[in-house]
Amino acid sequence: MNRKKKINQTLKSKLKKMNAKLQNSSKPKYVSKAERAAIAAKEAEANLAEDSDECNTDSISNSETK
Repeated sequence: MNRKKKINQTLKSKLKKMNAKLQNSSKPKYVSKAERAAIAAKEAEANLAEDSDECNTDSISNSETK
């Protein structure tokens, strides 16, 4: 009886582990602190580029209206 119990126990545990690997996690993927800093720097750079483009177009449109 103990041998059957032990075999069933190991098979159940293997089945549980396989099912756990198949499940999708709802947790977001981990992003390291250095990667977050790099992403923030790129976003800040992009925002500065957009702001400078808007300023250039505003000054051009202001000079044309005068």
